[in-house]
Amino acid sequence: MTIIRRHFLTTAGALIVLPSAAQLVFAQAPGAPKLTSILKKDMEGQDGKVQETVVSIVEFGPGVSAPWHMHPGAQETLYALEGNFTVEVEGRGLAGMKLGEAFIIPADVPHLARNDSTQASAKALAVHSRSVKDKPFVVPVKR
Repeated sequence: MTIIRRHFLTTAGALIVLPSAAQLVFAQAPGAPKLTSILKKDMEGQDGKVQETVVSIVEFGPGVSAPWHMHPGAQETLYALEGNFTVEVEGRGLAGMKLGEAFIIPADVPHLARNDSTQASAKALAVHSRSVKDKPFVVPVKR
């Protein structure tokens, strides 16, 4: 597990410092997590099974939660860079995610992540592997 974690961090670190990585910050509603996209690239090869990868940094202030949402045709991998998270996935319940841990959320499944700390911020690397680029990236889900 440690070797996999080191490989993931090395790869993620390389992606972050690539000169071609777009540094886009999307406007967020007050009290929502801040999302900074650091890479969006069409996949090569893969027999068309994965068309695009989107890599982002998600920052959660104290007590901040993402709204319930899903990613049509996109699996999400979260990796805790700072702080701890609670991830809730529909039909699977709650899971704690500590610093240095990763969590995979299947495509098309409603979920949310939140920072339960009232004092410390939290930051995660989010990697979305999209199978269909013509669908919306994020779809809000009412709960």
